[in-house]
Amino acid sequence: MPPKKKDEATGPPPLIGRMGTNLKIGIVGLPNVGKSSFFNVLTKSAATAENFPFCTIEPNESRVPVPDERFEHLCEHYKPASKVPAYLNVVDIAGLVKGAHEGKGLGNSFLSNISACDGIFHVVRAFDDEEIVHVEGDVDPSRDLDIIHEELMFKDQEYLNNRLGGLERTVARGGDKSKKPEYDCLCKVRDLLENKKWVRMSTWDAKEIEILNQHLFLTSKPKYLNIALKKNKWLVKIKEWIDKNDPGAMVILMSCAVELALLDMSDEEKQKYQEEKKVTSALEKIIVNGYKALNLQYFFTSGKDEVKAWTIQKGTKAPQAAGKIHTDFEKGFIMAEVMNYADFKEFGSEAECKANGKYRQKGREYVVEDGDIILFKFNAGAGLTDKKKK
Repeated sequence: MPPKKKDEATGPPPLIGRMGTNLKIGIVGLPNVGKSSFFNVLTKSAATAENFPFCTIEPNESRVPVPDERFEHLCEHYKPASKVPAYLNVVDIAGLVKGAHEGKGLGNSFLSNISACDGIFHVVRAFDDEEIVHVEGDVDPSRDLDIIHEELMFKDQEYLNNRLGGLERTVARGGDKSKKPEYDCLCKVRDLLENKKWVRMSTWDAKEIEILNQHLFLTSKPKYLNIALKKNKWLVKIKEWIDKNDPGAMVILMSCAVELALLDMSDEEKQKYQEEKKVTSALEKIIVNGYKALNLQYFFTSGKDEVKAWTIQKGTKAPQAAGKIHTDFEKGFIMAEVMNYADFKEFGSEAECKANGKYRQKGREYVVEDGDIILFKFNAGAGLTDKKKK
């Protein structure tokens, strides 16, 4: 059998997590570690951030534009009347304490807020400040990492034990054999949790992932460690903890004080401040990686009326991507005319891309790539219509 053409690709293997594009990433950590301050600088919001535990009770939610030089270049080129970037949805969740899975500190409510999110920014305090109280009495990021790590695992174990109890009665005792794949998969989850391993740290096949996506364990969610840091004294201990408990975890160092100082500055002022203070903003790295962690990407529609980034999940085919603009685009899909952004930047215009053979016509099986610039053609019943999004 001949190999499949690129247009006939089936996309990447399934991933653990919800489907869709309106996904959220939650900011998680102990009380008074800087979560609300982080949320405020990330989203340019004004959520309450005070020096006492449980300052945040109900989750705050906002969105932040995803920085992308490709989007900025397209806007500069077309000078459109409307500019619409991609957005990352961010939720500020109240602080968890030790024993949260047992309800301490309103823990069950806060854990349910994490369950409603699709990824985790874990904020860890690694700075001393006598004016900012610590719920555990002193600063120790390794201990704090343990607390959050274990609370999420304990909550998963509680849910898992309830689910496995019913399955054992139907499978292990000669009942409904159709439930055996789920039983076996959840037994694998149980073994992981008992060994203090997160669900996402194991290898799963496509059928197991389908089962996991029915349960959406807290420890299956993608996670980034955002270390609120003033000095480097804690970095060795943090690295030791990661090597032991979460090998390969992405760690992003940040300073809310620096980010707050930069918040209202112009680009020129930011550059001068960072050069003088020898500091660097971490916000762009945090936003971009948070967006990618949710298995999201985007394609562009562009013209003088509007330049817009359309969020889709990785592996989305052309008709479904067209459907993000309008359902009629998907129903009447004929083709997608596609330019790669790198080609557009190199040749300088759509006309030059066409002249150099870089303007491609793609069919129903084309899997949209991150940063594609697309013109969809579809049949609206009365005839052929082009659409860049006008």
